[in-house]
Amino acid sequence: MPRSILPGKPYPQGATWDGTGVNFSLYSEKGTAVELCLFEDVEAADCEVISIRESTGYVWHAYVPGIKLGQLYGYRVQGPYEPEQGNRFNAAKLLIDPYAKALAGSLNWDASVFGYKIGDPAADLSCDADDDAWGVPKSVVTTDHFDWENDRPPLTPLHDSVLYELHVKGFTAKHPEIPPELRGTYAGLAHPAAIDYLKKLGITAVELMPVHEFVDDKYLVDHGLRNYWGYNSINFFSPESRYSAAGDGGSQIGEFKAMVKALHRAGIEVILDVVYNHTAEGNQMGPTLSFRGIDNSTYYRLVNKEPRYYMDFTGTGNTLNVRHPQVLKLIMDSLRYWVVEMHVDGFRFDLASALARELHDVDRLSAFFDIINQDPVISQVKLIAEPWDVGEGGYQVGKFPALWAEWNGRYRDVGRRYWKGDDGQLAELGYRLTGSSDLYQRDGRHPGASINFITAHDGFTLHDLVSYDQKHNEANGEENRDGSNDNHSCNYGVEGPTEDGEIVEVRERQKRNLMATLLLSQGVPMICGGDEVSRTQGGNNNAYAQDNEISWFDWNLDERKRLLLEFTRRLVKIRREHPNLHRRKFFQDRRIAPGTSERKVNSHHEPDISWLRPDGEEMTQEEWDAGWVRCIGLELNGRTLDDVNGVGEPITDETYLILFNPHTEPIQFYMPRRAGTGRVRRPGSRRGHRRHQREEAGGGAEAGVGAPGGRVAPPGKRGDSRQRRGAPFQQPAHGHPRARRPAGRGPAVRGGGTLVRHSAPAGGRRLFFRTGRRNGRGCALPLPPGRRRFLPRSRLSLPT
Repeated sequence: MPRSILPGKPYPQGATWDGTGVNFSLYSEKGTAVELCLFEDVEAADCEVISIRESTGYVWHAYVPGIKLGQLYGYRVQGPYEPEQGNRFNAAKLLIDPYAKALAGSLNWDASVFGYKIGDPAADLSCDADDDAWGVPKSVVTTDHFDWENDRPPLTPLHDSVLYELHVKGFTAKHPEIPPELRGTYAGLAHPAAIDYLKKLGITAVELMPVHEFVDDKYLVDHGLRNYWGYNSINFFSPESRYSAAGDGGSQIGEFKAMVKALHRAGIEVILDVVYNHTAEGNQMGPTLSFRGIDNSTYYRLVNKEPRYYMDFTGTGNTLNVRHPQVLKLIMDSLRYWVVEMHVDGFRFDLASALARELHDVDRLSAFFDIINQDPVISQVKLIAEPWDVGEGGYQVGKFPALWAEWNGRYRDVGRRYWKGDDGQLAELGYRLTGSSDLYQRDGRHPGASINFITAHDGFTLHDLVSYDQKHNEANGEENRDGSNDNHSCNYGVEGPTEDGEIVEVRERQKRNLMATLLLSQGVPMICGGDEVSRTQGGNNNAYAQDNEISWFDWNLDERKRLLLEFTRRLVKIRREHPNLHRRKFFQDRRIAPGTSERKVNSHHEPDISWLRPDGEEMTQEEWDAGWVRCIGLELNGRTLDDVNGVGEPITDETYLILFNPHTEPIQFYMPRRAGTGRVRRPGSRRGHRRHQREEAGGGAEAGVGAPGGRVAPPGKRGDSRQRRGAPFQQPAHGHPRARRPAGRGPAVRGGGTLVRHSAPAGGRRLFFRTGRRNGRGCALPLPPGRRRFLPRSRLSLPT
């Protein structure tokens, strides 16, 4: 019996089920006819065909009574096949609905999914008439119903956040406490064992690598590889079905929502890494799967005067045409769907500069930014840009508008170079440690605009950064040509794994230096998942195609990995507990250099920050600008936060002194004296202990924490407030202008590391920590009550 087809409505676009039938709606501006195809199963070639005759404002629509949830469907769109005019309609190709909320099945490259004839001399100018329906994923009719049980987003302020970049499968694939049937899935990430790990680590948000439905490139499939990272989207609404333990056909939606609900209950936000800059259809030689066959010139940016070809600002073959109103609507509808229906808390936009290109240049006044800014839903969530693309002028770090935070690539680069020992990094490092006011303050933004990171999915892991001089991407099958050659890495003597104890010790110290620097910098730290347990990719710095042990977490933690994990946990805990380490506002003087302005505190003025030489005196402008100066102290005044809490009470905190020594040899630092603030007793005072002169402090930029390889100590007791001024000192070998060995005593900070001490405001508690060496590892501990001297090595302990 023939179906009765009703006119339906143009909005909302997609397939909308109302309990008795489904409204289908598809935008195609240049298409001449649209057919709806209904399938019984994923691999079926035969289907029921319904001609959609109604069109309103280029939106084709129809209402089909009797359609039930789970119905599989797709579209065929008729129109001119004129590649040289930018039109690539081919009614023989089944097309995925851009607004489908779920997909069933996967792409089979053996099907005739290319709009042209493979091998034809005319290449993409030829037209292929073979039906490919049996090998194309099918769109699924779904419902948004889900029992959220009063789910509420954590709403963690960005400046209080600690982000954790995570791959759903990589994190869970080998986790021994997650049931095998749940590993690699959303349900696996929602498992109590996974959530307990994240909570103990102390992170506030997971930044999930792409979970929009994506495609494995034909090249990779032909070479036995997969698109592991997922930066190859084919639909912006449906959760990737390969990460669903419940399977496809719509079940992945409920599983994803359950994961978000579980993470929210643990106080953890969910941020999605989204790829709206391009699609999996590639350049003119790519397949016809969705957008290309629906309306090529609407959805893609084509070369002016040569519309056969695609503008490529992404390095993937095409760029989405964000200048077109329909494409802007598609992106905004997608973002709003993930916030309203899926309850996610924010987005990280891959190659975001490509989205802001109007004609050619990146435009801060582009329609994309305007529409984001005015949207009452999207403007209220976390918006993070990867502020570059591969086109000319695409590097836009520090140039995105208000509301936006950015992956701070300059932070990554200077952090790596400084700890590797490169000259001339100090002035740049100063800005990065203090929130990058030079990049963000002029735009009315705050330190939370700087997403600080040392490593990310794209590049070396933290362990590999200190273990390899060169990339080793042979497994990718591109003869090691892929991936960046500019890594600012160092192997410290041997390329790759080694049993040499001295090299291992240096690498462990450097990992702690980098991790501690990250977690003690103003701004928002992002930990690359697995760095806290020394995850390695064997030197592969472009593991996008490695869906295997190269990329997956190895949860078999030896003692060395457990120590690094404990070190990271304690650092995160200290950071989150102390607002002085993650200020909401920039420091008083936006020019972070010696001689900054001061704030008035209790009728007298105090500096926000002080930059110190090893002798405890403030650095001069000449020293600050000298390329060979490396060792510095950074004092953060806890009395000058210039902020209030939720009930309007002033926020104050302890004052922190962070000491950095990237040299290979120990160097002595002296504690500064500040009028009107809590004074820290110099270890060389009369109540000190002589044996401290022989102790060495390991590396690591820390606030009340141990040296790299060491232990983070809990708060100590009040100490002696007496202090002696340190003798000026000069040690040219250590790269500092004042250079004679002091007669007094001071804590030695081992080469390649930092030591941190912190004190309360005047009259408050002062905390003393000592780092030491034992069995090739650093450690730290608070001074016990009544003991204000350094302990001998026999009393030092390591975390278990």
